[in-house]
Amino acid sequence: MTAPGVRTGAPAGDTDDELDVEEALALVREPREPGESRDPRDSRGPRGDAAPAPHGEHPHDRPAHGDPSAHRHRATPWPQAREIAARAARAGARRAPLSVPLADALGLALAAPLDALTDLPSFDTSAMDGWAVAGPGPWDVREEGVLAGHAQPEPLTDGEAVRIATGARVPADTTAVLRSEHGRTDAQGRLHATRETVHGQDIRPRGQECRSGDQLLPVGTLVTPAVLGLAAAAGYDTVTVVPRPHADVLILGDELLTEGLPSEGHIRDALGPMLPPWLRALGAEVTAVRRLGDDARALRKAIASSTADLIVTTGGTASGPVDHVHPTLERLGAELLVDGVKVRPGHPMLLARTKEGQHLVGLPGNPLAAVSGLLTLAEPLLRTLAAHPAPEPYTLSLAETAHGHPYDTRLIPVVLRGDTAIPLHYNGPAMLRGVAVADALAVVPPGGAQRGAETELLDLPWAAAGIGVCFT
Repeated sequence: MTAPGVRTGAPAGDTDDELDVEEALALVREPREPGESRDPRDSRGPRGDAAPAPHGEHPHDRPAHGDPSAHRHRATPWPQAREIAARAARAGARRAPLSVPLADALGLALAAPLDALTDLPSFDTSAMDGWAVAGPGPWDVREEGVLAGHAQPEPLTDGEAVRIATGARVPADTTAVLRSEHGRTDAQGRLHATRETVHGQDIRPRGQECRSGDQLLPVGTLVTPAVLGLAAAAGYDTVTVVPRPHADVLILGDELLTEGLPSEGHIRDALGPMLPPWLRALGAEVTAVRRLGDDARALRKAIASSTADLIVTTGGTASGPVDHVHPTLERLGAELLVDGVKVRPGHPMLLARTKEGQHLVGLPGNPLAAVSGLLTLAEPLLRTLAAHPAPEPYTLSLAETAHGHPYDTRLIPVVLRGDTAIPLHYNGPAMLRGVAVADALAVVPPGGAQRGAETELLDLPWAAAGIGVCFT
């Protein structure tokens, strides 16, 4: 077993930071041989007969003759699709850093180093409740004590002590702080130590943690609650961060109901309620959720007018009579970076660059297939836009045999119990019953995985207790 957080290989995209979109496109474009049709939809040979599939290619990777969608590419292997999504985000326009109040910075990445604005602590303080003492005892005790939040107290003279609270400023010339439980007073009111007192004991000296100007945290640090506390202690009211990516969600399909029971050929929309909070859990700010039905004109207008970093569509990615995503992207001049992925469920997902600094992830309409698309394409793209590090890959052994697809990667909901992953039932493309109780998705290679096999896992954001989990 490899535990979470233990590196088993470089995270996707770590080694190809310099690749641009054109190089990413080269990974998914079909090669063109001399005499081959320039239209990648044409699957026929030079004499019009069906061209054989290249060695090692399954027929489902080749677009069908007569496919109405233009510029269709061969399906991309699952790991490669995730890498392309991450690199596409890196190749876009640089996003301007943003200064935000501490209350708004949770889950974002620092875009500037966090340098100390003051010494920490900024003055000598008492680490305990007790007495500040000067010189060897016994000590005469002042009547008035020293509390936290008060001005600098009068200096002590040898043989003198003063009551002091935790966090209070230590008087000048203090030798040590004697804890309350380590001192006693005699009948004359003089203070005696019940154990040896060491010079500097229980005093936090000025600058013990840092000096003004010291770098506390580097660029790229994820802002956690502890980071917020450190920033506040160091004197910050605002921090400079990488802004949260904005996402628009477009729900497609005339058959979808927003309330009530399914009836007369209509079904309830599961993706409208699910996708916005899931995208928020992946670190996005959802700026719009629109229901467009099967309306090509409305879809084109919605994509063209969007200013979001990411547009997510649901359904319409195949080649049926009302599947408008491919034709609309072609009319808008978008670049298809991933057009189909060798993964089940979710094979017909896509990733397109719609314009500079904007991408579109087309999710299949089936709910679990859409989840597959989110974790395959949207997660690495959003993570990269937000400057978050790739999660450390990890594996667990399967408690049961997981049946795979003959040619494609398969993503199966699992629950984690100890050092094993238990595959869940109800894992069909249209089913959510399995993933609703899952901790992760198991990445099952083509052909399946036997019981006991070490299998890569994709944590679900809420199960991993990530800092980006936010459903409001």
